[in-house]
Amino acid sequence: MEGALDTGLGKTGFQFMRRGENTEECQQWNAYSSYNRSGNGSILREGWRAEARSCLRCGVMKFRAKITGKGCLELFIHVSCTVARLAKVCVLRVRPDSLCFSPAGFHGLREAGLWCEAGLWCEVRRGAFQQFRMEGVSEDLDEIHLELTAEHLSRAARSAAGACSLKLQLTHRRRPCLTVAVELASSLGRARSVVHELPVQVLPRGAWRACLPPSLRAADASIYLPRWRTLRSIVERMANVGDHVLVEANLRGRMTLSMETEVVSIKSYFKNLGNPPESAGAPPNGDLESMVQVRVDNRKLLQFLEGQQINPTVALCNIWDNSLLQLVLVQEDVSLQYFIPAL
Repeated sequence: MEGALDTGLGKTGFQFMRRGENTEECQQWNAYSSYNRSGNGSILREGWRAEARSCLRCGVMKFRAKITGKGCLELFIHVSCTVARLAKVCVLRVRPDSLCFSPAGFHGLREAGLWCEAGLWCEVRRGAFQQFRMEGVSEDLDEIHLELTAEHLSRAARSAAGACSLKLQLTHRRRPCLTVAVELASSLGRARSVVHELPVQVLPRGAWRACLPPSLRAADASIYLPRWRTLRSIVERMANVGDHVLVEANLRGRMTLSMETEVVSIKSYFKNLGNPPESAGAPPNGDLESMVQVRVDNRKLLQFLEGQQINPTVALCNIWDNSLLQLVLVQEDVSLQYFIPAL
């Protein structure tokens, strides 16, 4: 660590000093950053937590947002409940223009380029909030990453059903917390509020890489999904019979779901579903009628179909042949992606 301290504060340290913060603690943070970049050794996870907490105490990282209006409140409740159903622990990535949810430890792709686990990526854009202010670690790294239990946030959000407003704020009360303050309507004209203090772990920059959005090449086939209730009903019946389902689609608006066991074979056909304009290019083999397929875990697919509570304006299915299934839901201020690897 002595070699790291000799490197000086650098640009990030200058930001701390210019703001008149506690430079001793901030030097520790910059020492960690320099040491981590140099590759001279590894920093213990507990040390990461201490450095992140010190930056929060210094007042460098700030976040405050407010939601009002029935529609926006219901949307945030639905997003929180959906994330809680699909991930036990999540990372909340706070950026100047959005909030992003992903499972904790979601590395996405293996080094070999193969998808290794099911996961989600949900983005709530700034337009869903009436007030939104944040300050990251520095001007160059204007982000905050918080790890928290998804069910805790879901319960706090559900308490805002029928409320006047919901406020989110990053605070430090003995330990870092995400404070959720719900202002309830009162028939007597008196303001009532419920405050939830959700413990969070502030992730240092060394852990941010695992929270980046997925980067994928263009899908081999992209198609609009059929009616949600119909799709969920079919997958539910198949899940009662077998453990996997074969999803096929082409660039002519055709899609099939099938599964087969030693006893029974089931296949459902959809046609005229349509393809998004960006998928108008030719498939790898040049045949628009050819079906691209992927076999996935039935339980993972059903978990998403039953768990999501967003009312999307656009619902897409993207397939990478025998590799990955991606389901995309888009609403005005929310986009949700769910990834299921091939079996």
